[in-house]
Amino acid sequence: MTVRTRFAPSPTGLLHIGNARAALFNFLYARHHGGKFLLRIEDTDRERSTQQAVDVLFDGLAWMGLTPDEEPVFQSTRQARHAEVAHHLLTQGLAYRCFCTQAELQQMREQAMAEGRPPRYNGYWRDRDPSEAPPGAPYTVRIRAPREGETVIPDLVQGEVRVANAEMDDMIILRADGTPVYQLAVVVDDHDMDITHVIRGDDHLTNSFRQAMIYRAMGWDLPAFAHLPLIHGPDGAKLSKRHGAQSVVEFREMGYLPEALNNYLLRLGWGHGDAEILSRDEQIQLFDLDGVGRSAARMDYAKLLHLNGVWLRQADDARLANDVAERQAGRPDVTLDDTVRARIQTLMPGLKDRAKTLVDLADSAAFLGRHVPLSFDAKAEKLLTPEARTLLGLLARDLAVIDPFDAPTIDAALRRFAEHHGHKLGQVAQPLRAAVTGTTTSPGIDATLAALGRDEVMARIGAVAQ
Repeated sequence: MTVRTRFAPSPTGLLHIGNARAALFNFLYARHHGGKFLLRIEDTDRERSTQQAVDVLFDGLAWMGLTPDEEPVFQSTRQARHAEVAHHLLTQGLAYRCFCTQAELQQMREQAMAEGRPPRYNGYWRDRDPSEAPPGAPYTVRIRAPREGETVIPDLVQGEVRVANAEMDDMIILRADGTPVYQLAVVVDDHDMDITHVIRGDDHLTNSFRQAMIYRAMGWDLPAFAHLPLIHGPDGAKLSKRHGAQSVVEFREMGYLPEALNNYLLRLGWGHGDAEILSRDEQIQLFDLDGVGRSAARMDYAKLLHLNGVWLRQADDARLANDVAERQAGRPDVTLDDTVRARIQTLMPGLKDRAKTLVDLADSAAFLGRHVPLSFDAKAEKLLTPEARTLLGLLARDLAVIDPFDAPTIDAALRRFAEHHGHKLGQVAQPLRAAVTGTTTSPGIDATLAALGRDEVMARIGAVAQ
């Protein structure tokens, strides 16, 4: 058997990290077992489904590296097939027409609640002849739920789950307008796509019992089910906006790397030893469903931020330089030409050591593309005393003639200058950093000057020196 998993989101908003984790687990499980990972867009809610949301889904999955192995399936294009299955069940006597009006259904619910029973459909049309209905009356199609026994589903995460069949009513599978309901469409699509494993959030667990009715009525084998615990906020409550970011788009805009988000989401509810940082190849090699816990996982934003810093430091400098350039594009205070791009990449080893996100990285690299005269923050301004400006004027003479203008030569020149003038190195480096960056933090001053280049350094010092 070839393992075939699927991620089946509804395109009604942003890609939530809970859904992103489900997509990741489906992807890794398929890869681990040498199978296929598929994508189905459940867009039958035409009022809420938008092309913009579809584009966001595709973009988010591509950014996370979760590429499906086959062309995406759009559920809305398969309604004729869904209706075909409903009519097959109807002709086989496994489903029936229900002519109840909304008022009658409401009366049933109210009566059941008054009698202390669950507000379910009472099967009024289950055994009645359709000829009893008024001519031309609209109807829905309902599946005949088993009345006795229980439905048992072995779940690869939750264990064996069961429900008494008496607790399930005859659910609608085809609406009065002929459109299929979600439960029918999901089953038909999973069957036709040869899905072997349905891996999804445990908020779908109760759906499995209803879907099992359709599988068994059609004589189809059930897929293996695995229902993942949901992601909660740090306080154990349902994850919400008050906790922080919830969507892939938000984390991307905040400067997180896809490797870090993937790594964090994998370890959120799945464990394998003490390894914290796992490459994609390692994730594929190690992942299986037996490591998924049953309890809801709590989002730890600080842990994710830490992981992002680790992945930033491991990332390729050229790639990070491109990411920084994209984030700086359009900023009025920053020039972004080939010279500045080269400066960013040259200084990247030092820049990324201090950063936790790409936003941090872009902000810390902004001075490399700023124009003379620079603006100075309060701390830098405080360092640029008249005495410091005079000292910088003297230092500029030495820096103008050193050769080559590289980090080791610059470091040696600064040390000689400080010793000659009776200063500690920091007393020279601190105002120098303020003069060339406009701030009091940067990578090593020797590497910073080398990245800026002699001409730019001379111009920046000259703008403040006395």
